[in-house]
Amino acid sequence: MRTASSVDGGSDGHDEGVLRPGLEGVVVAETRLSEVDGAQGRLVIAGSDVEDLSREVGFEGAWLRLWGAVADEAGVAQLEAELGAARVEAFDRLSGLREALRATDGMDALRAGVAHCSVHARAGERAQAVALTAATAVYAAAWGWLRLGLGPVAPDAGLRHAEDYLRMARLQATPGARVSEVEARAMDRYLVTVIDHGLNASTFAARVVASTGSDVVSAVVAALGALKGPLHGGAPGPVLDMLDALGDSGAQGIETWLGDELAAGRRIMGMGHRIYRVRDPRAAVLEEAVGELARAGVGGARLARAREVERAAERMLARRHPARALRANVEFYTAVLLEALGLGRQAFTPTFAVGRVAGWCAHVAEQRATGRLIRPASRYVGPMPARSAAG
Repeated sequence: MRTASSVDGGSDGHDEGVLRPGLEGVVVAETRLSEVDGAQGRLVIAGSDVEDLSREVGFEGAWLRLWGAVADEAGVAQLEAELGAARVEAFDRLSGLREALRATDGMDALRAGVAHCSVHARAGERAQAVALTAATAVYAAAWGWLRLGLGPVAPDAGLRHAEDYLRMARLQATPGARVSEVEARAMDRYLVTVIDHGLNASTFAARVVASTGSDVVSAVVAALGALKGPLHGGAPGPVLDMLDALGDSGAQGIETWLGDELAAGRRIMGMGHRIYRVRDPRAAVLEEAVGELARAGVGGARLARAREVERAAERMLARRHPARALRANVEFYTAVLLEALGLGRQAFTPTFAVGRVAGWCAHVAEQRATGRLIRPASRYVGPMPARSAAG
């Protein structure tokens, strides 16, 4: 078997043949879409820090910036209209998808719905991205109603994308009831915060598919499959399970419960990140968004409890892993925010996809413009056939 040293130091200067489990530290693309600085706890999306972007623009503005367009009033209004019309078109196609969207798991339903999307190549990449952004929101929202045996809420083309998604997705006694301005703003900030995040697993999956010359629908379906995995998009719900398990325990009770979890070898959900070595900047944005809701009388008790648990978990993890910073990630306050907005836990990962699909589509376009077939090597460690002696 060849060793790493026997093939290192190729003429192009690459560490050819070096095993990088999980592709850790391997750069496979150049992008103008986002930069993740794990050491400094900084996320830059299309030239803006995520904290600033989430305050300066809504989802439509962030979407435009990913596509290199000016997010001025006219541009945002045009995109709002395009997305509104595309949501209506996606809803009109629901009649043929109802059985697929009744899947028990929301990500299974969303994957099936998106797989049936028909986007025409001649429409152009931006139009395709608009169609998929709209369809993801409509299908994610419809799934919640269909699995209960109820009819989905039709979109309102005159609303902003985040507001209309929340209005369609929230399961309550009056389907499609009005969303307050503070709630719409909170959903907008969430979608902006999760719109892109470097070459994460789902984005990489989308770019791999795009690099083969396949279509954008196939790339987004692959990304949805990756996002379904619990190590990528599936942790916000368990954060609430943790908060529920803690009940009204005092400080000592919290530390005891967390200590038992760590002693059993289980993770503290919502704490730690593959890239960030400090607190995830998205956690700060979403904590701020939950604070705005709390000041409006929505979700204040849960926020206070979450902050208490976060502080306790941070202290305990620092004692247990002094050489490794394990602090709150995006999922910690995602859970608190989406619950406060009235979304059920099973809807959390599909809602993540509602924001992230915009980033996937932008990466697909970028990969098509600049990319080469993504084809990493593997190292064979199995048995070799015996060679017969030359006669």
